[in-house]
Order: sequence, then structure tokens, then C-alpha cells
Amino acid sequence: MTASSLLRFPLCAGTLLASLVLAGCSRPPAAQEPVRAVKVIAVGVSAYGTEPEFSGEVRARVESRLGFRVAGKIMRRQAELGQHVQAGQVLAQLDPQDYRLAAEGARAQHAAALTNRDLAAADLKRYRELRAQNFISGADLERRESTYKAAQAQLEQAQAQLSAQGNQANYTTLVADVPGIVTAIEAEPGQVVAAGAPVVRVAQDGARDVVFSVPEDKAGQIKPGSPVAIRAWAKGEEFEGKVREVAASADAVTRTYTVKVTVDPATAPALGATVYARPQALSHSGAPVLKVPTGALRQEGRGSAVWVLDRPTMTVRSQPVEVLTADGNEAVIGRGLEAGTLVVAAGVHVLQPGQKVTIYQDRSAAPEGSQKAAARAPAVIPVSTTR
Repeated sequence: MTASSLLRFPLCAGTLLASLVLAGCSRPPAAQEPVRAVKVIAVGVSAYGTEPEFSGEVRARVESRLGFRVAGKIMRRQAELGQHVQAGQVLAQLDPQDYRLAAEGARAQHAAALTNRDLAAADLKRYRELRAQNFISGADLERRESTYKAAQAQLEQAQAQLSAQGNQANYTTLVADVPGIVTAIEAEPGQVVAAGAPVVRVAQDGARDVVFSVPEDKAGQIKPGSPVAIRAWAKGEEFEGKVREVAASADAVTRTYTVKVTVDPATAPALGATVYARPQALSHSGAPVLKVPTGALRQEGRGSAVWVLDRPTMTVRSQPVEVLTADGNEAVIGRGLEAGTLVVAAGVHVLQPGQKVTIYQDRSAAPEGSQKAAARAPAVIPVSTTR
């Protein structure tokens, strides 16, 4: 080997070594995204099966908050929560001592006014006799007549005050004006209450209502007189009622509208019972609609969308849809889809627009030749974690 060959050998060896190092540091080719197997369904027209149901409560048609007509300190409360009371039954009593003293004072004033009136009447009689004998002038007789009229007016005033004070004393006893059930106690013995402050709440016997609330978009569809199916929560019994009243304005807090349904007291559940109301005016049971599983929906912008399968190219595209309501575990579609459209039923959050897919075949389900049955059979999309 010559000297020049020996000099070229290290140079060739270094070049070869550098090439091997660069080849080892280069990136391997990126793995291709696997073709995903998706479960698809054919959108079809089916009957709407769910009826809107609202939670409500059985209440009395008339429920009164009873209170004393005078102020005072409560000495006794005879009414108890849940007690059935009759008309005239004593519910509570105030301390009547001050009102009794006022009544006695009014009675004394009445007695004094009665005495003054009697004296004025006796004087008027005597002066009339004197006038008949021309012993006094007509002016004297007129003064006595005026005195008598004033005494009579004072007596009538004292009588009115005595009656008023007697009523005030009677108002210290709170009685039920109608038969009913005590539904609330709002004051206790020893408490000082103002005139008119609620003490006992009584639900009157008789007509019963089922009361529930509906959202604003449903309130306009419910009309007075329309039928409502009522289901009792405790026993599951069902009975019918009719809408009696729909609130003219929304509740200030919940922004819902109160609906009152009249029911037969003989068949209605106990007062305060929980029930479920199904207004017939809101029922669309049996109506033909387009439905997709809720798992097929995804959020896109401010609306909802589904993945639609393009069968010739076996790719998926995003299709915005309008969701009207829910029917069980399915969403009722208003716009965006037509009957027969193939929609991805599950795993919608791992797909991209234009992505290649294959239809998942459940080996344990239908034969291979039945692609239509395989497209409608429920299954879970196998998702690969390889990137």
C-alpha cells in the first residue's frame, strides 16, 4: 500500500462513520392514522313516545292566613299543625285585660251619657209644660230642646264606642270561620303580634287543585278547560283533571308560569301530596319525527352537529342539526337530516372532517351479507390509541 493510499483511508473511514451517525439520528417515517371502524345508523321516521310531565302538589282551592284583628300578646294557642277544625272553633287567644278595661270605660261613659240624656229629657218635658202655660219664652224652650238633642247625640256616640270596645275585646279570640285543615303555625304563645299578622294558616275543606309550573315556551299552549292526566307519586294512581287557571305573568324568581288544575276532592290525594301532571295540550305522543341517539350529537360552535357518512368515499363530514327536544335517550331532530341518512352513532369526538372510516361489523350479530342490519345494530366503536 502506497503512502497516498494510507492518507486517503482515514478520510474515507470518517466520511462513512459520519453518514452512519446521520442515518441513525434521522426521524422514522410518521405512522399513518388507522382507518377507524364506526357504528352507523340510518336515520328513520319513528313515533314520538315521550309525554312532558311536571311535578306538582295538591293544594286547597282556598287557603287563608288567619290573624287577630287587634294587637296583643298571645296567651294560648289551641290549634295544632295538621288538625282539622270546624267553623267557630277557637284557634288562639290574646291577653284580653287591656281590652276589657277599655270596654268597662266605654260602658261607664255610656251610663253617664244615658243619665245626661234622661235629665235633658225631663227638663225638656217640664219646659214644654211651662211654655204651654206661657210661663217661659219660646227661646227658653228652644235652648232646652237643643240641650236634649246634644245629650241624645252624646248617648249615641257612647253606645257606638261601647260596641266598638266590646268588639275589640272579642277580637282577642281567634276562631276558624270555615272548616278546614291547619297547614301552618306562624306564631307561638308569648309572642306579641300586630293586628293582622298571620298566626294560623287554614286550608278550607272542599275543592282541591293540583298546582305545577311550566316554562315560558309551554305556557301559551295550555288553555283553561284542557284535560290533564294526574299521577300520584306515592301509590301511582292516575286520575283526570282540567286546567282551571294559568298565571298571567311569570314568577319573579323562577320565571315559570303557575298552572292550577281542578280535581275531584273524592279521588284527589291527601293535601300537600306530590303528583305528576301530564297536560294533554303538550302531548305529541305518536307523532312522526326524526330521531338520533343522544350519543351521536356533538357540540359545534353554538349548535349541535352529527357526523354523516358519505358511502361512496367512506368518509365522514360534519352536519349541523336543530335539536327540538329529547325523547328518552334519543334526540328529536327538526332540521339538518333526512330519512335514510347514515349517521355515526358513537365515538363522535375522535373523528375529523373527511376522515376515512369503515363500517363496524358485529361478528356475533347478523351475517356478513346483511350490511343494513349491521348498520342499525348497536355497538361500541373500537378506538385505537396509536398516533
